[in-house]
Amino acid sequence: MILDDVAGDADPPVPRSLWGSHKGLPRKFVSLTPARPGARRHSRNVLAIVAPGQGAQTPGFLAHWLEDPGFAERLAGYSAVVGLDLARYGTEADAETIRDTAIAQPLLVASSLAVAADLLPSFDGVGLVAGHSVGELGALALAGVVSPAEALTLVRERGLAMAEASAARPTSMTAVIGGDRDEVLAAIESAGLTPANNNGSGQIVAAGTVEQLAALADNAPRRARLIPLSVAGAFHTVHMAPAVDRLRAKARDIHPEEPTTALLSNADGAVVSSGVEALDRIVAQVANPVRWDLCMGTMGELGVTGLLELPPSGTLTGIAKRNLKGVELFSLNTPDQLDEAREFCRTHSQSTPESE
Repeated sequence: MILDDVAGDADPPVPRSLWGSHKGLPRKFVSLTPARPGARRHSRNVLAIVAPGQGAQTPGFLAHWLEDPGFAERLAGYSAVVGLDLARYGTEADAETIRDTAIAQPLLVASSLAVAADLLPSFDGVGLVAGHSVGELGALALAGVVSPAEALTLVRERGLAMAEASAARPTSMTAVIGGDRDEVLAAIESAGLTPANNNGSGQIVAAGTVEQLAALADNAPRRARLIPLSVAGAFHTVHMAPAVDRLRAKARDIHPEEPTTALLSNADGAVVSSGVEALDRIVAQVANPVRWDLCMGTMGELGVTGLLELPPSGTLTGIAKRNLKGVELFSLNTPDQLDEAREFCRTHSQSTPESE
């Protein structure tokens, strides 16, 4: 595990929520409840902002972003919080280096938060936020439950704790693509594995010991393709239980606020309205399955019309393309897309009166 010197002397001032002061809900909370009977009806647009999880990172993905002085300053401040040179890891490090859980997780959350500050510095039209796995910590900060610095403190502890738990026994994860859902789940259970990520139509990730994964490969479900993942352990399973205890101890130092934007939980796709509950759920999530399928189900129920994925993007928009038919998608990866991304956000935060 490589730990770098702190980049910078102090964390630069950051607001509680990236869209303004958190206390008192100074910005508009976008209501996702049905209109009252008799109220004027609108054809409502709903914007979802989502943050990717571990595995989305690629070598050099921050190179162009760091050309912007404001982004570079924010990332330096975030580096100071986590004690890692995030700029170097996001530009110079190879794939194997940033595969390290203790590096990958802070790098991903810091990147999403730094870009969100550029994308939506004072935006008040976000309908909901969600993050996949470690990305959910970024979503907590976007919703104002924790500050960016608190999210980064937690993700640093999360990454270290999960890396330590992964070292206890050889474990890993395998994506199961296609096949009959019931047959896939039965095969995973038969091998003693956990369906650690349920990503919707045709994609379930199994996790457990290397021996259990080998057994699954020997008895693969019909019409399914198995893809071993380049991860360091069986995340979101009982193998991560020691990491939960360690993260819970760190979370006791955090005093969460109530979400200022609808926040979806990986546990069951529910909208979480309590900051305390949101923090409890993010701790438990380490050793429990990610139900991204249920998160997308809630997005559909709430009428999401536009979904923007923060960098490094592509994974969640790819999944959404198969599962959220009719929803416009935006995969944000480079700073030259920012103006287009802002226009996308404006478009999907506007409501227009329906014709009588």
